[in-house]
Amino acid sequence: MGVHIQNKIRQALGSVKDHASIGKAMIYNHHDGKAFSDIEIAVLRATGHDNSPIGDKYMHEILFLVSNSPGSIPFLAERISRRLCKTRHRLVALKTLSLIHRLLRGGNRCFEQQLRSAHVSGHLQMSTNSFRKCSDPWSSFLRSYAAYLEERVGWAINQAGKLEPVMFNGLEFGCYEEKSVDMVFRKLPKCQAFIDRVLDCSPRDIVPVADSLAQAALVNTLKESFQVYIMLCDGIEILINMFFDLTRPARALACDILKRASRQSKELHDLYETCKRVMENKNLEYPNVQIITMDHVLALEQCSSFMSTSTSTTPPPLSDCLTTLGKESKKKGNGDNGSSSSQFSCTMETKISKVWVVFEEDDGELQVPMAMDIV
Repeated sequence: MGVHIQNKIRQALGSVKDHASIGKAMIYNHHDGKAFSDIEIAVLRATGHDNSPIGDKYMHEILFLVSNSPGSIPFLAERISRRLCKTRHRLVALKTLSLIHRLLRGGNRCFEQQLRSAHVSGHLQMSTNSFRKCSDPWSSFLRSYAAYLEERVGWAINQAGKLEPVMFNGLEFGCYEEKSVDMVFRKLPKCQAFIDRVLDCSPRDIVPVADSLAQAALVNTLKESFQVYIMLCDGIEILINMFFDLTRPARALACDILKRASRQSKELHDLYETCKRVMENKNLEYPNVQIITMDHVLALEQCSSFMSTSTSTTPPPLSDCLTTLGKESKKKGNGDNGSSSSQFSCTMETKISKVWVVFEEDDGELQVPMAMDIV
């Protein structure tokens, strides 16, 4: 009962603060211009102290005001950053971060590029310093969500409505179907960095998962992770197909990427299973996560080692590497018995061949199968 009253008092005080901030913005209307003042008021209303998601009307209002006020995006970015930096209230901080996320998802390509430029120039900052020293689940979630948005700014929505990483000079990568080595080695680390930030936002042991604001933030994060995971899978398939055509340093880098993908696939599978249980939104179309085992990565590493030490330019079959890996694992499990057997010992097996051999006899031809094949 006491906690409920305290929350009511805090919400009332927060509402008073919101009205005071809006009134101050109206007073300074003549200084910055009415359009800029309206943008600041819309930001304040969208990120109020109430425990409700950001209303669509505020989103539409902000986008409308910005589109009709040239040069206003840096001002918008500064006001959002200031709101996030000054607040000590967790709901206001989460709503401000959610506002940034929705602006990245809801604006047009030109608006998105200008917002990214505002982040690069320092106008848009996602600082959660006010919650850095706090160890409670809410503060931890805010820091993880802010780190995710820092990574998310480096991605753009293409004409097909899919996320694509952008280069540091602001130019988008080409189509993934180009299958160039440079394209894969640039894009896959971006995908994996994105997935790592998603994994940090896991709702396991986090109290805010029951909150509607946190639920909305997680839903948008999960939807974007689905797209990036599919892109990651396509890139790994391309990487494996071109593995034996790579140079030795490139193969080593490819193995590092695959090891990281092996860890991420297991953690991402667990994250999606957890979200299926605790998230209220049951309409999310979770992808089927294919877990990459370390045995597969070790097999490729062995193939790479054989290629490096062999004078032949033809790589050994992957099945040979898997067989060798299995034999070594079995040997480790049974102990070292190498002294009791010859280094070149082999297993003799008899196999029935399906090839028929024709023998000529005086009274006709006789067909018999070849009986033995020694391996």
